[in-house]
Amino acid sequence: MNILSLFDGMSCGQIALNKVGIKYDNYYASEIDQHAIKVTQHNYPNTIQLGDITKIKGSDLPSIDLLFGGSPCQSFSSAGNRTGFDGKSGLFWEYVRILNEVKPKYFLLENVKMKKEWEDIITKEMGVEPISINSNLVSAQNRERLYWTNIPNVTQPENRNIKLNDVLGNSEFREIPKCFYNKWGNKPRIEKGVNWVCNDKSNCLTTKNCHTNQYLFNEDKSLCRLLTADEFERLQTIPEGYTSVVNNTERYKMIGNGWTVDVISHIFSSLK
Repeated sequence: MNILSLFDGMSCGQIALNKVGIKYDNYYASEIDQHAIKVTQHNYPNTIQLGDITKIKGSDLPSIDLLFGGSPCQSFSSAGNRTGFDGKSGLFWEYVRILNEVKPKYFLLENVKMKKEWEDIITKEMGVEPISINSNLVSAQNRERLYWTNIPNVTQPENRNIKLNDVLGNSEFREIPKCFYNKWGNKPRIEKGVNWVCNDKSNCLTTKNCHTNQYLFNEDKSLCRLLTADEFERLQTIPEGYTSVVNNTERYKMIGNGWTVDVISHIFSSLK
């Protein structure tokens, strides 16, 4: 069985395959971020790295049984520049090109919730309607994503009722950074941070480890701390310490950019 992962990142798809117990002979990965590649090769040294997706030709590959990937979401996302296919998210067309070239038996494409007009274009190209799954069913993180796939019988995961407190460590709370006061006046703006305390689920992880929605406040909101990289891994249902071979800045970035593994393993379980 040959696997092709596009925009592989730190290989969350490979974690999911192994979690479900799906055996494969060759795992081909297209990725250009050297930190993500380092993490992948540390955990899965047999991964065959292909590099830049724009340089890959389907004719150079063996028969592919399963192709998957999450094309860049930056210009689709409400947190991005909203330039759609004209921005970085236009790399979706490279996914389509390779999909048409290798003609795999099964495929999976992941992306963010987006404007309906963009979603409809992707749906037309993929030939299947997307299924929307929120990671909060299998983790302590709110993360709604769209999944286009021809894998049969994919349903919503069962709700595991995992709470934020279930994944938090015991890191020390500290004084609220002065920059919060400088930027927002006499009182720190902690409304987004309150979500970490008052709700059962975290906000959606991002690639910006200094963003306020990644701060956790104590009960009286007098102290705060950043979520740790280990807590990020738990929120994305990634094995503990999986990303620890790179520095924390890169860990935050690639985890925020990655998939919630247990959502993907749920989808792949239908292949069995």
